[in-house]
Amino acid sequence: MSESAQCWINGRLMPGSEASISVFDHGLLYGDGVFEGIRFYRGRAFRLHEHLIRLMDSAAAIRLTVPYTPAELTQAVADIVAAFAATEGYLRLIVTRGVGPLGLNPDNCTQPTVIIIADHLSMISDKQRQQGAKLIIASTRRLPADGLDGRIKSLNYLNNILARMEASQAGADEAILLNQNGYVTEGSAANVFVIRDGRLFTPYPADGALQGITRRVVMALATDKKIPMTVGTLTPYDLYTADECFLTGTGAELTPVREVDGRPLRYCPGPVFSRLAQAFTDVIYKETEKKCVFNAKAAKT
Repeated sequence: MSESAQCWINGRLMPGSEASISVFDHGLLYGDGVFEGIRFYRGRAFRLHEHLIRLMDSAAAIRLTVPYTPAELTQAVADIVAAFAATEGYLRLIVTRGVGPLGLNPDNCTQPTVIIIADHLSMISDKQRQQGAKLIIASTRRLPADGLDGRIKSLNYLNNILARMEASQAGADEAILLNQNGYVTEGSAANVFVIRDGRLFTPYPADGALQGITRRVVMALATDKKIPMTVGTLTPYDLYTADECFLTGTGAELTPVREVDGRPLRYCPGPVFSRLAQAFTDVIYKETEKKCVFNAKAAKT
């Protein structure tokens, strides 16, 4: 937490240093809740309506009622961004089951807790962005969909944390998780793309990849730039033999990869990545010229 961090908890805005929740909150006790990570640039939240739609979907999937409308959350985001000391930063929007007695029964929690945090986030250093990230294939496997659907952005990230610990111990920057069949899903906190012979590849969501907001932007940009693209099943071999590879995510934005399991890639950053990275920057600049308003029309599509 930085000195400039701000928090919004159930309608109250306060400095991060003054924020607190009950130790009996089931989000803390059991990871019972959902979240979204959102970047803001030039004082504007990027793709806010898409994040709010996904938040509402995650909450619905675990039978959690969000006690604020998307429009009310949009206003709360505008308020906390205005109170933050910088025009660029990161938002964490959290909805927990709320306070209740010890025990798993969610029916004992009567009022959800809604939290928005505004702070700085630096998941990838400038050096990593320039030289490229080092990846490993983690031995920790992605949780199967019949245990926890990967489309739910739940507060329980232990699976991802164990994979990230493997990366840290190996001197790498990020870990790629495979599913139970040995297919590539995603990183511990990012989606993954590879390029071979000028074609873009990214894993199927059905294989365990989160349908990331940044991933969606990149896929739209690839279509716009007429870069051929395949969404399909990938194996570690596809990463090892790629011409280029990069990560996408709210935290990672677009980050090139220079090696996977000690195997250097042919290009880092490569020509396809460079085109997409510039186009992504252009989209951010264009969209953050506008005020962050919940897009009701987009919510219906």
